[in-house]
Amino acid sequence: QTLKKLGYGIEENDSNQNYTIFSIEGMDCGSCAKSIEKHLNNLPYVNDTQVSFSTGKMQIDFEGNQTKNIEKEVSKIGYSATLQSSNKNNNTKWRLFSKPIISILFLILGIVSSMVSLPIWITNLMYIIAIVVSGIKPLKSAYYAIKSKSLDMNVLMSVAVNGAILIGEFFEGAIVVLLFTIGTLLQTISIDKTRNSIQSLMDITPAEANVVTETGIISKNLKDISIGEILLVKPGDRVPLDGTIIEGYSSLNQAPITGESIPVDKTINEEAYAGSINENGTLKIRVSRLVKDTTLSKIIHMVEEAQENKAPTQAFIDRFSEIYTPIVFILALLVMVIPPIFSLGTWGEWFYKGLELLVIACPCALVISTPVAIVTGIGSAAKKGVLIKGGNHLEALGTLSALAFDKTGTLTEGRPKVSEIKTIESDKEMFLNIALSLESYSTHPISNAIVDYVSQFKSITYDVTDFENIVGRGIKG
Repeated sequence: QTLKKLGYGIEENDSNQNYTIFSIEGMDCGSCAKSIEKHLNNLPYVNDTQVSFSTGKMQIDFEGNQTKNIEKEVSKIGYSATLQSSNKNNNTKWRLFSKPIISILFLILGIVSSMVSLPIWITNLMYIIAIVVSGIKPLKSAYYAIKSKSLDMNVLMSVAVNGAILIGEFFEGAIVVLLFTIGTLLQTISIDKTRNSIQSLMDITPAEANVVTETGIISKNLKDISIGEILLVKPGDRVPLDGTIIEGYSSLNQAPITGESIPVDKTINEEAYAGSINENGTLKIRVSRLVKDTTLSKIIHMVEEAQENKAPTQAFIDRFSEIYTPIVFILALLVMVIPPIFSLGTWGEWFYKGLELLVIACPCALVISTPVAIVTGIGSAAKKGVLIKGGNHLEALGTLSALAFDKTGTLTEGRPKVSEIKTIESDKEMFLNIALSLESYSTHPISNAIVDYVSQFKSITYDVTDFENIVGRGIKG
């Protein structure tokens, strides 16, 4: 924890620990992750739990076949856990919006019933239903946060709402719960968008690959492919796994992996990276790394880890919120108790003011601000091919006055264009016609640039014979 606060990543290299990865839905702040960790670590069959708020993942080491129990325990606290291999529930978005919509409907019914002078108990019942629909999840989370000896924004909100119900302010209680739920919903949507930027990195490689076997070509899931198997990669396809080319030659667009803006010519005995796009030519590639060990998988793992590296600001806010929440509770209690003792107002009046303080002082916006900004920054940059090693480095970028790049390719669009033509003792028009005739037989990016340029003029093409593509050097014919 100390190393993480200082902005560094640490990983326990224990071969005896076998972690299972779950996706967690419903987390809207770092304290939610801590509450899940504390609750699960108290279970007798759990050895260790690590929950990452930014990636929405939980790594858990447990004994026996307890997957269903773990999912139940997480749902008890008000979140949902699914094994990472499971398909995501398509109804998630509807579930997110359903509670605020139902609460708003009952809140409106309560307001209408008070306007048409229906009995007060009907109006209050509408408000209570609105509170229960949206408030059940934060209330459960608050209960388990207190049980695991931690205070978070769910506790602050739950105390305020229950206090409002105790003094008969049902409308205020319903409004607080609704605003809290809408705020949480907006946070969840923004975090999910960020997590999707990592998902788009994962989607770079196809789920299946064409494997060459003695009986012919078969399609196999990447997880079932072993080292040494031969893959067939057609023009336009992405390379599924890292490997060595054993047959064929082509240009590979490696931009997502190496950042090189122009496709690289590759032939026999050269390395091909998973996620690269095969521009032209059919390749046979011998697999050298399993799906979990590819260069792309390591990049994705690095980006996920980078999001957990706390920037100094985030580390400070996390420490601040741990002290801040108990202080707010104490202040609210003092506001409720001290003024009435000195006859500065009624108990009911100051109890209401104490509850107001709990709602106003809720630190969720403060606590969520830095992690979301960092996760968004690193995730969006990764999507565009820029890898940032952590929040501390991202924050340092803001203080730079100058930036040096080590190669021209980094700053180009990656689309070559003809800028100048020089001919030596030859007719320029005939030279361009010959270039157009030969280059139109190739699909290389530089050939495409030449064809695009020459096609602007009134060019003629000649018949081409004996055409040959010489990998890494050019063409002849």
